[in-house]
Amino acid sequence: MDKHQRPGGRMDRMHSPSLKNWEPPRSPAYDRMRPDTSVDMGWGRIIFGQTFADADSLFAAMNSEAPGRRDVTFYLRDPHVLLAMAPDRFFLDPSHTYRIWAHDYRPLKARSQIFTVRRVSTREHVEGMNRIYRCRRMVTCDPDFILDYHATKLRTYMVAETLHDQSIIGTVTGVDHVEAFNDPENGASLWSLAVDPTADAPGVGEALVRHLVEHYFTRGRNYVDLSVMHDNQEAIHLYEKIGFQRVPVFCVKRKNPINEKLFMPQAPDSELNPYARIIIDEARRRGIGVEVVDQEAAIFTLTLGGRTIHCRESLTDLTSAIAMMRCDDKRLTHRALARAGLHVPQQFAPGSDEENQAVLDRLSRVVVKPARGEQGRGISVDIRDGAALAKAIQAAEAVCPDVIIEAYVEGQDLRVIVLGYKFVAAAVRRPPQVTGTGQHTVAQLIEKYNRRRMAATGGESSVPLDEETARCVAEAGFAMEDTPPDGQTIVLRKAANLHTGGTIHDVTEEIHPALVEAAEKAAVALNIPVTGLDLCVPDLQAPDYHIIEANERPGLANHEPQPVVERFIDLLFPETLPLGKKA
Repeated sequence: MDKHQRPGGRMDRMHSPSLKNWEPPRSPAYDRMRPDTSVDMGWGRIIFGQTFADADSLFAAMNSEAPGRRDVTFYLRDPHVLLAMAPDRFFLDPSHTYRIWAHDYRPLKARSQIFTVRRVSTREHVEGMNRIYRCRRMVTCDPDFILDYHATKLRTYMVAETLHDQSIIGTVTGVDHVEAFNDPENGASLWSLAVDPTADAPGVGEALVRHLVEHYFTRGRNYVDLSVMHDNQEAIHLYEKIGFQRVPVFCVKRKNPINEKLFMPQAPDSELNPYARIIIDEARRRGIGVEVVDQEAAIFTLTLGGRTIHCRESLTDLTSAIAMMRCDDKRLTHRALARAGLHVPQQFAPGSDEENQAVLDRLSRVVVKPARGEQGRGISVDIRDGAALAKAIQAAEAVCPDVIIEAYVEGQDLRVIVLGYKFVAAAVRRPPQVTGTGQHTVAQLIEKYNRRRMAATGGESSVPLDEETARCVAEAGFAMEDTPPDGQTIVLRKAANLHTGGTIHDVTEEIHPALVEAAEKAAVALNIPVTGLDLCVPDLQAPDYHIIEANERPGLANHEPQPVVERFIDLLFPETLPLGKKA
């Protein structure tokens, strides 16, 4: 007998070719099924369609979705009937359902030495979950709700926690169908799998899925189901690798703002990069007209009434040509900030090999970068010997003929966003790194890391396989074809630029007031109303700093969940501010 054709199971009835008019089974097990069941998950309800006696009662339950929530109606017998009742309110979710049977599952013996998976038990766990949800643009949960219910058998909340600092880097939730409605099929389901896009440890998602599946199979459940977007190929590959198989189960969702991208046709400008897309979405939300002038260059106009502002991502008409030139040329930035009394590192122009070596001998450690350039191209950080210095100068010259040798300043890489000459957000940028598994080569670890970063940033972030990456890997004692031991961390680049694989972590509420003051003073010195300033600081909560450079077109999408985009539109169109709110 095929595993999908078990006597008494709902799935065997779905597969039966002779079944024409399906009726609920009459066995005692089905008679004991709790009717009209929905389970509150904190972000919305899972409405179990098979527990409703008729379409009208199910339709009434679906119509009671609370504002700001995202209900999912699952296991519908007749989704077409429900959609026909209100096509203006509901849509068929474009997801696949996957199932793994207990007798098909093969556990993985190896366990990570980098992180552990545990049940949620503290407010810090829930705060970590919500941080990841926000990064993934998912609906967050009330911590009190999760902590009140985490110990029940109905819902199971799990997190992946790093062993070295107890950071939360992933989360998954499960629902026990037997506890929910006395499921005669003895099943369970997996929901809300999310991994921190900045996590450098491989295998977090797989570990979370396996822990939850094993939890339910240990409890005696027959299968675990999950729903995954049809185009999420990376997740689908993971589920199929574990042993999940497609099953013909569908779900319906309500047409609400959270789900809008799933049921609305794509706009002609939908292929714009995330930095332009996030601004355009906020402008349209406020009733501001948008016209894309050049999609490839991310140039667009925003119009309200008789006023039009031209934009290239966050660079607008408000930024003068002189201010842009000051930021574009790092030498001009350095001189303007130094004249304003702000702290900047020493800079030198390259000379002869002997002169360059003399500078290196005096400073011990230097940074080499093109005077003009962006996205981290041509930058070499923490150069300590003459041969490396010569190569770094050559790499920088390939980007711009004018090159800078700069004193290396040790500390954290802090990006500060200033809008309208006022501080808005701050984030620490960290260089890309991978952690060994004892099974994968450095090149394979980088490939896995890049897949995660590309997926998390819309294709904007990845580690280039260039000489600078090879230099940093060699400095750690490895070659690309070597297999690092389990738990061994390798920093892939010294620069923390996002476009070359770096990660960003919000610290808006943590930085010292002196750093805020320096950033705002720098924006005034450069006469630029919208800027991202790169500071090097030994301690976020101390006043010491060096300003490394200024960006005239900062990526606002990198600072969510801080309201940087809202503040940006406030600056451009203050008349769209809600009544009583100050710009």
